[in-house]
Amino acid sequence: MSVERVLWEEDATGLAGLVQKGELSPQELVDAAIARAEATRPDINAIAEPLYDAARARARTVDRTLPLAGVPFALKDLGIGLKGVPIHGGSRIPAFTADYNSVMVERHLAAGLIPIATSTSPEHGLRLMTESAAFGITRNPWNTGHTTGGSSGGAAALVAAGVVPAAHASDGGGSIRVPSACSGLVGLKTSRGRVPLTPLTSESWFGMVVDHAVARSVRDSARLLDLTHGPDPLSPYGAPAPKGSFAAAAARDPGKLRLAVYRKSPLGLPISAETLKALDTAIALAREGGHTVEEIDLPYVGRDFMADFCKTVTSAVAGTIRAEALRVGRSVLGDVERATRVLARFGDIIPAGELYEILQRLNATSRRLIAETAPYDAVLMPIIAHPPLACGAMDPKGADELIENLLDKLHLTRLLRIKSFLGQLMDKSLWFTHWPAIQNVTGQPSIALPVHVTEAGLPLGIQAVGRPGDEETLLSFAAQMEKISGWQKRRAPLKVPS
Repeated sequence: MSVERVLWEEDATGLAGLVQKGELSPQELVDAAIARAEATRPDINAIAEPLYDAARARARTVDRTLPLAGVPFALKDLGIGLKGVPIHGGSRIPAFTADYNSVMVERHLAAGLIPIATSTSPEHGLRLMTESAAFGITRNPWNTGHTTGGSSGGAAALVAAGVVPAAHASDGGGSIRVPSACSGLVGLKTSRGRVPLTPLTSESWFGMVVDHAVARSVRDSARLLDLTHGPDPLSPYGAPAPKGSFAAAAARDPGKLRLAVYRKSPLGLPISAETLKALDTAIALAREGGHTVEEIDLPYVGRDFMADFCKTVTSAVAGTIRAEALRVGRSVLGDVERATRVLARFGDIIPAGELYEILQRLNATSRRLIAETAPYDAVLMPIIAHPPLACGAMDPKGADELIENLLDKLHLTRLLRIKSFLGQLMDKSLWFTHWPAIQNVTGQPSIALPVHVTEAGLPLGIQAVGRPGDEETLLSFAAQMEKISGWQKRRAPLKVPS
């Protein structure tokens, strides 16, 4: 069997085991990953920066006793520091090149992982489809006419295409879970403060952004978390310490859990029959595992809550554009896409007092949601409202032109009183996915489960949301679901290696 075939079939844990037993060398794995990357690159377009020479050099010297020694990996082209490597953030703004490694990257390297590339992202992670003016369209290995989602769409495409068994990803409004749902992967959005973002940033989007990974298996997600979690002096948040290792949690039976199901749209927008079928599939698997499942409603998590979330994002975007202008030494509004420019301009007109009020409202609703769902070990709910969309299907041009014209023609402060325009922007941006931002606000962990493949042959995952700080229960439950369903053996039908 070829090394490329082994790379296709094994997860990261399995590959590391083969290296440690001397059955494969890190050089063989890295060469196979690079060959696979180049073979699939024209079809999926998921690489921002190839790191092939550095990867080969690291493979020659990596300590083969490390937990994930020699395992090929990818780092997202957003929100990280990788010494000497340009990070574009999916943008045409001149790239940022760090002279240091982020804390998380240092932990990846210390585990023996070997980055072979940075993966594509939409501009500044602002779209839930990975399409940008800077890098073009990233495509789904299951069907290249469809999206892998965003913003960690490049990471998901590389894993689903068999280039790497797992890849770094980040999530500020669903950006780990949406690509996982679109690509048939496991994607854990961790608790706030579980993995540090330092030193590039202490927090992002008011603490709503977290970093972790997309992976083929639950055990890989757990193992990666064991190797990257833990506080850093610059981190403003800290997640509760786990009772044991996350890998041990994924390896044990979860016992009988009390689960809830939330199936409504917080935006009141349509939900496809395929999404509801995927949710029902997850419920059936949970019941097969011996768990109780009951339906719940969360009526206070509605349009006002989601509008407040969107306003915090626009203010964060405005701040990012200001920081980028300071870094580059000039205005960057001409470098960014229209959608980014519109969000930044909207964010610039939100008064500081209103932003503080918004954050207080979001915190109050978060406390209520956490308290009312605390009796449940996990809450099942959708991630995406529709199967993976055709590439280009969420082109924001129309809404962007509408809002930008209004910004030009109206006194800016008046726009904040015209709620319908924010509603139009919100509905167009979030029509594809209505739920993931909830957990970014509350800070709860949530794991994407690849439970379903549509009649058209596209993956459609759902999520299980846990109590704050309780990734262990989620990983134990997810591993059981994986075992019952057999999803870990599914692969995208894209140029299967011989």
